[in-house]
Amino acid sequence: MLIELKQIADQTTAVIFDCRFALADAEAGRNDYLAGHIPGACYLDLNRDLSAPLAGHGGRHPLPEPGIFAATLARFGVDKQTRVIAYDDSRLAFASRLWWMMRSLGYTPPLLVNEGYTGWLNGGGVPETVEPEARPCLPATVNAYKQCADINGLRAALAAGALLIDSREAARYQGLEEPIDPVAGHIPGAINRPWQGVTGAHGQVQSETVQREHWGDALDSRQLVVYCGSGVTACVNLFSLALLGRDEAVLYAGSWSDWCSYLEPD
Repeated sequence: MLIELKQIADQTTAVIFDCRFALADAEAGRNDYLAGHIPGACYLDLNRDLSAPLAGHGGRHPLPEPGIFAATLARFGVDKQTRVIAYDDSRLAFASRLWWMMRSLGYTPPLLVNEGYTGWLNGGGVPETVEPEARPCLPATVNAYKQCADINGLRAALAAGALLIDSREAARYQGLEEPIDPVAGHIPGAINRPWQGVTGAHGQVQSETVQREHWGDALDSRQLVVYCGSGVTACVNLFSLALLGRDEAVLYAGSWSDWCSYLEPD
């Protein structure tokens, strides 16, 4: 599920996706891509390609309809058997969203670049600025996202005894600050495992020992449901769980921003 920097050049038939994005500046990711990217990489935008338009519920980054997402991938020649490599420059925050979506719909899960774009540059990578020519294919046949819960699925899982994991920073989990959503705090019963604990400061995925320490006793729970602010960075935690053999864990797709949308205003 991971690919090291020195192995990228050997994947000559893979489709490479640049998933860089900045929540504070929606155009920054694409601008960074145009300024330089891994040779052959195509760009996927979190808002335009990996999310659906905002609605009353569903959170700040609703999942796109499966057929629409399949058509997006097909524009770049990706079917269910295609080898895909994905990277970002945010400690897997956005590349892992693509990883989860593709795996959930039955595609070959992407390999995520350990250490991301900056690591690739620091390792001697020479960027290019030319956008590759797309070679479309027919969209794959897909059904609903698997291992995915809406608010009703979340409530059912909690009633059945699932352990709920909040992936946000500790201050947001504790309700000490909330820079994005209208309500501070966390879903009742959730424990906190910030997604940044999966990687080191430079984006390298932590050792198995460190990841197991990150999860602690939560790994012993029968069922795990993971959320964050809008269903994006929770996928980093889900990627970690898959590395540790808990690949059945569920994403609450709308996450805290969806939960807030059902709360009665004061």
